[in-house]
Amino acid sequence: MSIWVDIATVATAANVVILLALSVIWARNYLTFRSKHAIGLLIFGVFLLAENALAFYMYIVDPTLSVWFSTAVPAIAWRLMMLLHVLETVGLGFLAWITMD
Repeated sequence: MSIWVDIATVATAANVVILLALSVIWARNYLTFRSKHAIGLLIFGVFLLAENALAFYMYIVDPTLSVWFSTAVPAIAWRLMMLLHVLETVGLGFLAWITMD
């Protein structure tokens, strides 16, 4: 595996953890306040969590796709996918900081 695969995988795993925490907070807020804002954030979090969980599954678990991702995908594509996952992690980290403040 290249460094790009490793960075993308770590960023995706971090996104899953952050989104799980945020989704729990947003679900609790919805149950408390019954606001459209809270349910909107919860739905957003669940869909983004599903996307990141699927990406993590493809990078690590799936026997066909994990081999394909680690050997056949060009480096430029990995750099771009890694950049997207890292930027998403930074954005989710900021969103978590605001949510927990």
